[in-house]
Amino acid sequence: MLEIDHINIRTAQLDRLVAFYEGVLGMTSGPRPAFPFPGAWLYLGAQPVVHLVGVETAPGAPREAENLRLEHVAFRGSDLADFRRRLTEAAVAHEEVPLPGGEILQLHFFDPDGNHIHVDFRT
Repeated sequence: MLEIDHINIRTAQLDRLVAFYEGVLGMTSGPRPAFPFPGAWLYLGAQPVVHLVGVETAPGAPREAENLRLEHVAFRGSDLADFRRRLTEAAVAHEEVPLPGGEILQLHFFDPDGNHIHVDFRT
C-alpha cells in the first residue's frame, strides 16, 4: 500500500455536506464518474479525497463512539488561524486538543451528518 485514497460517506443531506466540506474544510467539488446515483467528489488539490453518495434515508442515527468501527477521519491543515475563523463563521462547535509533546494541535468537530473529523496543525 502507498497511501489512503479517499473516504466514502453516504448521506441524505448531499447539498449540505458538499457546502460543509467546501466552505469549512476548503475542499473543491470536481469531476465524478457518471454513476447511476447522486453524489459528489470533493478534492484536495488534484486528489478526490471525499466521495459523497446521496441516499434517500439517513444511514442511521449517530452511535456511541465506543461502538463505531471507524471512529473518525483526520486531515492535516496549514493555516490554523484561517481554519479557526472558518469554523467560527460556520458556527461549528469544536474542541482543540494538543497532543502530548506539543508539536501538533488537533481541532475536533462533527460534520452535519455527525461524522467525527479532526484537522491537525503543526504548532
